[in-house]
Amino acid sequence: MDYVSALVPPVVMAVFFIGVVRVIVKTQGGAAKAKEDAAVDAALARVEGARKSSAGSDA
Repeated sequence: MDYVSALVPPVVMAVFFIGVVRVIVKTQGGAAKAKEDAAVDAALARVEGARKSSAGSDA
């Protein structure tokens, strides 16, 4: 029975990993893609703006 207890953790982790990959693949694109892209663009613009304002105040 030691072999069963040795195989259970890798099998459980493999099933979990496959589930995570499937969720990631399924959530790519679709109706929410534009909203997610807009949120990322807004966050990047905010960071860029903060960088530029801090660089301008240092000079």
